[in-house]
Amino acid sequence: MGLRERKKQQTRQLIADTAWRLFADRGFDRVTVAEVAREAEVALATVFNYFPTKEDLFYSRLEAFGQRMVEAVASRPTGEPALVALRRFLLASGGLVAQVEAGDPEAVERLRTVNRVIADSPALQARERQVIARYANSLAELLAADLGVPPDDVEVRVAANAMIGVHATLLDFTRRRVLADDRLERLAGDLREAGRRAFALLERGLGDFAPKPRGG
Repeated sequence: MGLRERKKQQTRQLIADTAWRLFADRGFDRVTVAEVAREAEVALATVFNYFPTKEDLFYSRLEAFGQRMVEAVASRPTGEPALVALRRFLLASGGLVAQVEAGDPEAVERLRTVNRVIADSPALQARERQVIARYANSLAELLAADLGVPPDDVEVRVAANAMIGVHATLLDFTRRRVLADDRLERLAGDLREAGRRAFALLERGLGDFAPKPRGG
């Protein structure tokens, strides 16, 4: 990576970190993009250059996670069903929950903060639903291409929404537990078990759906 790209990456990270600190302190709806720019000591136009909307400041990490999730399905081995690849990715994902399991107190506080900020903001909840819907659409397009069917094929759409629905359900499972402060030391294990149960349910109907084609 060249110097120019490193500086751009550093600026993007500075803006994102500043926004997260302000959102954590005051809540998402009480912070303006102008305040983020002022605290980060960058121009307002610079913030919008990296993050077109305020919601992008908060959900950039979730967007990146979704891209990796779809890529994990796209790169599955030949003959492997899409559901198997998605299950492997989601059940192996670490993040804050894994850090909480490892006993990191800062991760506990950040997990609480993230979920509190989302729970307190209808705008963020709406954006989360939009992001998840985009995941499902991207996965449907991928599966349609693998199967050689139109992207609006009803079976492809149902399958994609069902599979991404597991991710959405696990997000909700995590949020409910965190906001209730319910035995967070057991959250990671309980989340893995919930994921296994969810995927076992889908396997009875989708277990052999969309095997990866040769040369795909």
